[in-house]
Amino acid sequence: MEITPVAPSGRQVIQAYGDGGFRIAGTDHVGSVVVLAERTLAWPVIAPDAIRAAELVSLLKTGLLKTGGVLDVLLLGTGPRLVRPAPGVTAELKAALGCGLEVMDSAAAARTFNVLLGEGRPAAAALIAV
Repeated sequence: MEITPVAPSGRQVIQAYGDGGFRIAGTDHVGSVVVLAERTLAWPVIAPDAIRAAELVSLLKTGLLKTGGVLDVLLLGTGPRLVRPAPGVTAELKAALGCGLEVMDSAAAARTFNVLLGEGRPAAAALIAV
């Protein structure tokens, strides 16, 4: 599905999703991804029960270090439908990142990320491919 919004140039706008991947800022990505304002990283997770807080935190912090950014909210897209991760996972993410955490299906998370990006808010989206 095509979902291209207006956003500042050089930003990682999520343009489409489906068929096992995403098109972000004109580049096709196969599989799950972590999207930050200025870069997209591969995320080797295929199902919500495979989410490991420590791995996701490490990936996010690596991405944030390279861009010098901060994070206000992490959008966690759990695939074709909302599936709540284990309570320990969400608690670990919140504690380690010190930001808000919103869990939703990947389509909603992609659209929400684009809105936050357009507003200039420091957000990230961890999206399981659909």
